Amino acid sequence: MKIIEIKAPAKINIGLNIVQKRPDGFHNLETFFYPLRELYDTLIFEKSDKFQFNCDSNFVPSDDSNLAVKAVKLLENKTSSKLPVKIDLIKRIPAGAGLGGGSSDAAAVLISLNEMFKLNLDQSTLNEIALILGSDVPFFIKAKPAIGRSRGEDLTFVNVEINNPILVVNPGIHISTKEAFSNITPSPSDFDYSYFINKSKIDFAELKENLKNDFELFSFSKHPEIRIIKEMLVDNGALLSLMSGTGSTMFGIFENFREAELASQNLPESYFKFISFAQN
Repeated sequence: MKIIEIKAPAKINIGLNIVQKRPDGFHNLETFFYPLRELYDTLIFEKSDKFQFNCDSNFVPSDDSNLAVKAVKLLENKTSSKLPVKIDLIKRIPAGAGLGGGSSDAAAVLISLNEMFKLNLDQSTLNEIALILGSDVPFFIKAKPAIGRSRGEDLTFVNVEINNPILVVNPGIHISTKEAFSNITPSPSDFDYSYFINKSKIDFAELKENLKNDFELFSFSKHPEIRIIKEMLVDNGALLSLMSGTGSTMFGIFENFREAELASQNLPESYFKFISFAQN
């Protein structure tokens, strides 16, 4: 197989609780990962005589600091072989926004090169490499709705489908993940994420009352504009509105597309806005 094209989807965190800091410096967390398949980056892989990486965005590095490039290097180290491939990344997920774009790209590299070069790495091995790249990357190996625990790699996949439109809003504010974690006070949540297991219908009113993203407090205090976005989403009819990841993306889940569209129109045109039905 000489060419592979793959869509790397975004995700939102429907709730994010930082439980405790671990001895290794990472944090244990609880979250519900939900993929947004209609919002995605595209990666095109073509066998070449040497490694090449190109991206159509000036806001994304093309050197070894890019997770997709790191994924290639880790695979080469793992297999003790060179992987001469040309990768073209068409970037559509905002970078550094809490939507997991870089992590999804990295997972796409692991999946595609494993297939292209017949590396025969099993799921467990791919997950191990994914976790080295980042806490969100293991989720994107399958990119199915899942409860995430430990660093995020302890995944319980669930059959949850949200048919409501989801409006994603990013104001272009970059929040350092390192800074966000350094300003968090870990504590157990009263919410049991097992709620999402065998759930045929989600009660958004119940989630609105009991679910939160622990990073909102820090993000809102440093960037009041993000808090205002949440207030605007709620005022415009969002059944549930939360920040995704460490931010700065906010999302609102609406009763119907018309309400989501009107809410989008009431937000500044300069913002990145996307409405997804996120069906799986």
